[in-house]
Amino acid sequence: MNEISDLNYSYLDTPIGQLEICANSRELVSIYFSDLQQGTYPSNAITKEALAQLKAYFARKLTRFELPLAAQGTAFQHQVWQALATIPYGSTCSYADIANQLQNPKAVRAVGAANGKNPLSIVIPCHRVIGKNGTLTGYAGGLGRKSWLLDFEQGAE
Repeated sequence: MNEISDLNYSYLDTPIGQLEICANSRELVSIYFSDLQQGTYPSNAITKEALAQLKAYFARKLTRFELPLAAQGTAFQHQVWQALATIPYGSTCSYADIANQLQNPKAVRAVGAANGKNPLSIVIPCHRVIGKNGTLTGYAGGLGRKSWLLDFEQGAE
């Protein structure tokens, strides 16, 4: 079978837009904000579990995801994404903090680029990374969504 036809999708309407959840038969492949549902696709156990956990997150009943992940990326991107997954719910850190955590303090821009390539929005919390001076910086879902997610996790919205 070809890899594309083996993918299953679910869609979730959230307070900040629709999420497209994509998985193969074993792992979650991607979660992106999507303005347009691309046809109808079958869901599977992985997309259904991701859907349930994301609903619990938006209902303030879940702060840490437990899902099998299969993000596609380079070894460095995977290091960054693993570091992102350690940022506690309701907290933020800077790109420099992540670079230092990876023991590569000069890799701040590379960390930013890897952060921007994160294919698993919310589950891998790239929205929790802010500029060193505390300002909001880029987010693939848009700065409005990033701001909302940070406020939401800190008890406001």
